[in-house]
Amino acid sequence: MHQSETLDEADPLASRPAGEVAAVIVAAGRGERAGQSTEGPKQYRLIGGKPVLRHTLETFLADPRIGRIVVAIHPDDEALFAEATAGLCDPRVRAIHGGHSRQASTRLALLALYDPEPQTVLIHDGVRPFIDRELIDRIIGAVEEGRGALPALPVADTVKRAGPAGFIAETVPRHDLHAAQTPQGFPFALIAAAHDRAHKLGREDFTDDASIAEWAKIPVRLVAGAVDNIKLTWARDIALADERLNRPSAFPDVRTGNGYDVHTFTDGDAVILCGVSIPHTKRLSGHSDADVGLHALTDALLATCGAGDIGTHFPPSDPQWKGAASHIFLEHAARIVREAGGRIANADVTIICEAPKVGPHREAMTAALSTMLGIAPHRISIKATTNEKMGFIGREEGIAAIATASVIYPGEVPA
Repeated sequence: MHQSETLDEADPLASRPAGEVAAVIVAAGRGERAGQSTEGPKQYRLIGGKPVLRHTLETFLADPRIGRIVVAIHPDDEALFAEATAGLCDPRVRAIHGGHSRQASTRLALLALYDPEPQTVLIHDGVRPFIDRELIDRIIGAVEEGRGALPALPVADTVKRAGPAGFIAETVPRHDLHAAQTPQGFPFALIAAAHDRAHKLGREDFTDDASIAEWAKIPVRLVAGAVDNIKLTWARDIALADERLNRPSAFPDVRTGNGYDVHTFTDGDAVILCGVSIPHTKRLSGHSDADVGLHALTDALLATCGAGDIGTHFPPSDPQWKGAASHIFLEHAARIVREAGGRIANADVTIICEAPKVGPHREAMTAALSTMLGIAPHRISIKATTNEKMGFIGREEGIAAIATASVIYPGEVPA
């Protein structure tokens, strides 16, 4: 591991391909709002027996797609950083001295990634130790040429704007408000140039990298954040994080929901199953696009938090849903689950039909569900079976689907 190198020192990883995904971990702050501690600034305080920054680094190091990782630290924290990373011995990690602000530290870390420059960079707060691989997956997947990605959660609280003398001036509509998280992902060349331009113009008022991107006219797409991806700001945050890691949960709140749907055939030339159009001699009849796989999975997700069924949210009597794409229903259910604090652990769909063949389209279906649910493909299972020529399915009069979803919610199952 290379610690506290100057920017003109040789980079031992200079042979890495320019298409890599790199990471910047910003950890040069003093953490004054968290109070004083003999352990040092908050990024070095222990939670679960390890420094906060160590937890953060280990998650990024566990992702094989992450190449170089530059950590911006305070010049006074070299010994603390060495202690926090003792034993990691990973040549991908390099520490550099940060600047007088988060913005300045990020710019210096980006400078350390030139020669060769990566294709994509993720910029993350060192004091968000509960970042997970699935969120990293979503951000990397959402960064495209000319466009960045920002993990965010819808604002749940009512927001007030303060007026003179501490009275409420107005209530701010929250329907399109989101709380920003990190890691924020960008094409490296674009965000590095934006930081450089802001620095040359003396702009030091940006609170995150997405705001610099917005100023530089770089489009940034909102991606579903993670409820657990909290930033440790106050001493109480650190205490709760330590308690969370040290307290075993004897009864974790894992919930399972089931769903079933069936549609008959009608004249047509394709069926839509799990978001994929499959050529066929017929199509499925329904008020929407009649995607039995997505309908069943929507019901399964809603069942995990007692949120009714698909008809509760999208009644077939409502003409606005006529011919609607069923991914709208599934994404709505996933949003309800996440707003309730749930994390989708697994989604399992079984298609029951005599025809068409599902196997050749399974990979495309899995990719479609991964995007809709915001979970990794390995957490998705799509299977198919026939009805052995029995019943209406055996007579090729329709298709049915059974779905199961497993979701983990915060807390424990009450006694």
